[in-house]
Amino acid sequence: MPDILKSALTVFVMGGPGCGKGTQCKNVATKYGFCHVGLGQPLPQEGQCSTQRGGETRDVMLQGLLLHRGRGKEEGIITDLISNTMLSCQESWAFLTDGFPWKLKQAKELERIVGRAPDLIMFDCSMDAMVCRVWHRGQKEHRVCDCESALREGLETYDTLCEPVLTSYRQNNLLRNVDLGRSSSRRHFAQCCSVTERLQ
Repeated sequence: MPDILKSALTVFVMGGPGCGKGTQCKNVATKYGFCHVGLGQPLPQEGQCSTQRGGETRDVMLQGLLLHRGRGKEEGIITDLISNTMLSCQESWAFLTDGFPWKLKQAKELERIVGRAPDLIMFDCSMDAMVCRVWHRGQKEHRVCDCESALREGLETYDTLCEPVLTSYRQNNLLRNVDLGRSSSRRHFAQCCSVTERLQ
């Protein structure tokens, strides 16, 4: 793996679906010149390729393995997509990995790639707020949404999978929490900037 990734600043960003991490990552990346690394674009792009990896990626998407149940081959696909996206932005001096990792094995693999354990920003948000946001976002985008109970179950599964990552990083003093609850979006961004500036 090129040394460029080992010399750059990498920050893991976690938080449940609907917490607002995508918006905040975009804003922070714009202000500080970070490369915003997420799966929103590379995953569908890879899935469109007429290759074996493209077919495997389509399977990941169709089976819903991305957010909660990725394991084995699926985890390898996702980690490769993240690292390849980072390599495509070699001119960047810093990276925000939006929503990744969510499992300790993924974190350790990316630590190996970047040469150290990055700081981790965890966006905290209440279950009720995330369920509401995901529901309304689905309605706005004309997507089929699960019922409230299914959304809550998915978020609880996400919390369970993420806890070992959070525990490990907390124990190593690498965890930074940002409250994306009821305060204004301007206040949310101010908190993100404060945390980001302490990491540089």
